[in-house]
Amino acid sequence: MNKFKVIACAVLALAGTAHAAEKYAADVILTKATLIDVASGKAIKGKSVVLKGDTIIAVVDDSKLSAYAAKKTVRLPGKYLMPGLWDTHVHFGGGPALIEENKHLLALYLANGITTVRDCSGDLPDTVLAWRDQIKAGQLEGPTIFTSGAKLEGYKPLWKGTIEVGTPQEVQAALEKLQGQHVDFVKITENTLKPEIYLEALRQAKERGMRTSGHIPVQLTLEQMFDAGLGTVEHQSYLLRASTPQEKELTAQVAAGTLSGKDAMKQSLQSYDEATARAAFRYMASKGTAVVPTLSVSRVVAYLDKDDHSHDPALQYIGKGLRATYDWRVQRAAQDNAEAIEQRHAVFEKSAALLPILEQEGVSIIAGTDAGFLNSYDYPGQALHDEIGLYVHYGLTPAQALQTAVINGPRFLGKLNRYGSVEAGKSADLVVLDANPLQDIAATRKINLVVSRGAVYDRAHLDKLLADTKQWVEQENAK
Repeated sequence: MNKFKVIACAVLALAGTAHAAEKYAADVILTKATLIDVASGKAIKGKSVVLKGDTIIAVVDDSKLSAYAAKKTVRLPGKYLMPGLWDTHVHFGGGPALIEENKHLLALYLANGITTVRDCSGDLPDTVLAWRDQIKAGQLEGPTIFTSGAKLEGYKPLWKGTIEVGTPQEVQAALEKLQGQHVDFVKITENTLKPEIYLEALRQAKERGMRTSGHIPVQLTLEQMFDAGLGTVEHQSYLLRASTPQEKELTAQVAAGTLSGKDAMKQSLQSYDEATARAAFRYMASKGTAVVPTLSVSRVVAYLDKDDHSHDPALQYIGKGLRATYDWRVQRAAQDNAEAIEQRHAVFEKSAALLPILEQEGVSIIAGTDAGFLNSYDYPGQALHDEIGLYVHYGLTPAQALQTAVINGPRFLGKLNRYGSVEAGKSADLVVLDANPLQDIAATRKINLVVSRGAVYDRAHLDKLLADTKQWVEQENAK
């Protein structure tokens, strides 16, 4: 071999050594945990998750970790790693005086493993839009926020923080404003909104490619709402109206003013028919309409006659201003007679029992709690664990319940390219648990570590978030 070949071989050898020494730069490696594949309902061992910035850059076999150089490696033997949880129906509100109290709720979501919330409108829409952008820019600590901005309602609505519309032109102006604010979906409620304008709002939103969520007007059937393209029914109890063969007749009577909404609900319960419900839900699924059950708050309100919440541990994290907003539901429930209380119980139990039927008929169930101001003892953060626990209690498997809180929310918003699983290219939003949630849904409460947009919160950091919130509330309440 001549000297030129020797030199060439030496150069190649050195190049190979240098190449072998090169490693992919990363910020965090999470290793030795069991991965929870929520879509398949399987637990996977021997994989490590590599993070850089706010993104998962790789999920690799443990044996291939040598290819990565991370600033921090977190070993998690005996733990379970899954995507962060979503609460897709929350509220911030109570007026400008309660902005700071609402802002302190953000920490409660992170501390409870909820890395994303969908705000369904309160009376602080501009504040929430600002928080959304600040969190995205890393200027504010909290879960990722998707928001509707101000909701659409009719003239002189019960709810504050709305855009009042009564004509197609006003609907057009409202949607243009919301699009200008880059809202993530449109929330529509039915308190004073004319049913024909509700349908017009759905038509115009669909034309603009805007997703919609809403309550159901008493003057319209569920089929009309599905046909009009409503994206999600907020609150599962509305679906009881589609479970009776008398729905069209009852709806017509309510629209004519000859039957009250409460009496219509009573008759719906009495004439419930599972075959009718299944057919309605198959049609609902075929039209792509999903449901956000909000069972947690529904159960609280239904059973206010039985449950004493005055000593709930979660109250220590809720400011006195927000606590005061709970009173209206409590006082209203206290006025119910025995018959009304019995109906409250019956409406909740029957609507909750629809859950496995909805699942079986292909309706997308999206976990949401209604947590926030006004909704009594429905605690931000904790409520999501209560919610999915109820899903399992009423017939879903733990895997199905997890899918409602991990996959179905991003699917509704068209964000599955970024959320919903632990894989390369997805957002670094993760939760690490001490127990397997596929075996027991209560394991979602046993949080060891949370990752939010790449920022790692270990148990000590999460405990500090809670302690700081508690201390702030105590100081404010003492004023």
